[in-house]
Amino acid sequence: MTRHAHARLAPPARATPSARATPSARVAVLALATLCVLLSSLLPSAYAVAPGWLGQTVWPIPGATVARGFDLPDENWQQGHRGVDLGVPAGAGVTVRAVASGRVSVARVIVSRGVVTIDHGELRTTYEPVRPLVAEGDWVETGQPIGVLEGQHLGCQARACLHLGLRRGEDYLDPLAYLSPDAALGGPVRLLDADAPRRARESAADRRASLSPGMHGFVWPVEGPVTSAYGMRTHPVTGVHKLHDGLDLGAACGTPVTAPYPGTITRVEWHDAYGWRVFVDHALVGGRMAVTSVNHLQSTAVRPGQQVELGEPLGQVGSTGLSTGCHLHLMLWLDGELTDPASWW
Repeated sequence: MTRHAHARLAPPARATPSARATPSARVAVLALATLCVLLSSLLPSAYAVAPGWLGQTVWPIPGATVARGFDLPDENWQQGHRGVDLGVPAGAGVTVRAVASGRVSVARVIVSRGVVTIDHGELRTTYEPVRPLVAEGDWVETGQPIGVLEGQHLGCQARACLHLGLRRGEDYLDPLAYLSPDAALGGPVRLLDADAPRRARESAADRRASLSPGMHGFVWPVEGPVTSAYGMRTHPVTGVHKLHDGLDLGAACGTPVTAPYPGTITRVEWHDAYGWRVFVDHALVGGRMAVTSVNHLQSTAVRPGQQVELGEPLGQVGSTGLSTGCHLHLMLWLDGELTDPASWW
């Protein structure tokens, strides 16, 4: 058996009388530390990361519009969209600006794409795919260039997209719910307080399309009466008073469900609440980026990436998910925001 040699450690050096702190020296050190704390509180606010409330901010790319909205899955392992994609008509190569001031915590390539993350204190914003123009540890001001938009972002339906993410701790948040309504216009915006998402959901009950119904060429995916309108209601299964985020059309199970307008199938998936659902991206319609989904399907007849024409079968009416009976739950997003379908058809 081999014996291992162990190095003998020298005993710690004894403090000499001159190295020992006297009571007066300890008092001086304490006074100096207190002075440092007081001076740091007087430094300009630009050098401190504020928690939660970010004040006035800017849109990261002027002229960019929402190409795909936020869709947080119920479980972390499920697919979803943990941010928003901003479509950029000019394509790659445009400058990306910091939404708000903060400290750069990430500025490097992660899994073959450039990423910049800015720590604003309680909140963090993430921008990708970008070629960073800043370094980790840099302080950036609101509107300061932080990167150059690079090639196509996965799933982008526009010429190029910036994926903008927002997180508090480990939680993903919808950036649009924390931005004031003029954000989509590319002007100055404001990240709102933590209660803003609740107010946004409640105000969504009154949201209507800007154009009159029937002017866009959309047709109902099934024929049947409206059995439950869009707006606040008490959920018939859970008993919770919340936003009914679509419009219910009464129809028998097995009734064909057809595309309300030409478009591209982006998702065909199971959801515990919505059952089987199909998403159709109709791209730009009447000056708005329009997306629809049909939910609680009994079966589906399409696949992601498939192009569909008006009236082409998407599936069959069912009662899957949290449903009290056979019907179709129809949802509409305009520029990434949930909208009352009755105001568009």
